[in-house]
Amino acid sequence: MQPTAPLLRRLRRLALTTKQVNGGYYKGTGSGSMGRHTKHGGYIIDYKKVRTYVVPKDLKDFKLTPFVTKTMEPLKGFFEGDPKGGLSGDRYLDRWKRENGMD
Repeated sequence: MQPTAPLLRRLRRLALTTKQVNGGYYKGTGSGSMGRHTKHGGYIIDYKKVRTYVVPKDLKDFKLTPFVTKTMEPLKGFFEGDPKGGLSGDRYLDRWKRENGMD
């Protein structure tokens, strides 16, 4: 069974996969190399290859807007009284005892 001629033409326009081509075809991820490997297993970054993005200086009259609104208030944390914040082991143990009972 073979596909019809119009369907076959449509299939040819799709991007190739590695299963459709003989050996030696490597699609890659589009990331590119940022440096080179050393013979000792390290990696040296070549800063001429690193991508840098330059932000325009005057963004006040810029027509495009970000996806996040600029008027959003910052959220308050849940750990305002605890100096260690969410990383406090005491807070974790208290919650564990409340939910699972004492051993």
